[in-house]
Amino acid sequence: MGIEGVETRHMEPGTDIGADAGAGDTERALAFDCGGEHLYGVLSLPPAGGSASRGVLVVVGGPQYRAGSHRQFTLLARDLARDGVPVLRFDYRGMGDSEGAIRPFDDVGDDLRAAIDAFMEAVPGLREVVLWGLCDAASAIGMYAARDPRVTGLVLLNPWVRTEDGLARATLRHYYRARLRDPAFWKQLLRGGLDWRRSLASFMALLRKARSAPASAGASAPTKAALPERMRAGLQDFRGRVLLVISGADLTGREFCDLADADRAWRGILAPPRVTRRQIDDADHTFSRRAWRDQVARWTAEWLRSW
Repeated sequence: MGIEGVETRHMEPGTDIGADAGAGDTERALAFDCGGEHLYGVLSLPPAGGSASRGVLVVVGGPQYRAGSHRQFTLLARDLARDGVPVLRFDYRGMGDSEGAIRPFDDVGDDLRAAIDAFMEAVPGLREVVLWGLCDAASAIGMYAARDPRVTGLVLLNPWVRTEDGLARATLRHYYRARLRDPAFWKQLLRGGLDWRRSLASFMALLRKARSAPASAGASAPTKAALPERMRAGLQDFRGRVLLVISGADLTGREFCDLADADRAWRGILAPPRVTRRQIDDADHTFSRRAWRDQVARWTAEWLRSW
């Protein structure tokens, strides 16, 4: 795999891959070191003559690479660059073009630090960085940000705080409630097109999980707190600005909102004026429609200009 069609292996850091046709953007491939392994990314720069003291680092989440689902990260980076904001999107170790073994999202702190180092070296005018992440990338940057004074802002899209009981409650509250209100569901049931016994068994299993106490971390990691607690602790210590974007039709986003709205500590974190909350009611997890993706990009740009 190459960086947007350009071979990356053994590429020197800062290699120029030229302007995107018709976009007026300058993009450069970056290669940098992390723990003795090579990481690769793409830097989108503002038009010639532009300068900025703040940049955005897009962090990959889930089994994908720096282009993002339906090229969302590529298009976001180019939009922000046209608005005067330099953007670096990269693959951490084990993902995309980057070397190394695949690692869990809560073990990428060294990769984030190395990427910020490379970003600031490539754009000498930078003084601060905003981290932008979707799903488990949002969780990763939320746990990392307070440890790096160069990070002054976070954009968190549908943060991943998955637990068995949390997913069960979100499914019951949002999926099953919507199904029971849907006339098509009742028509299917009355026509015999639905295995109601199986559905009832699934419902009861979710109800038991929703009522259960959170599971312990397990014998393999007895001192490791559950993900929601670790992310909450990270955000509690972070003093920068936060933009939180939720997809109303996504169970991951809804699970996060249910947790945050029900817990006093979480409400305290998200209540201050430095936190901006936005929601697209009918959007899916990855904002797959153009209108949703463009709205996220506009909100990001407007939020960056507001401080």
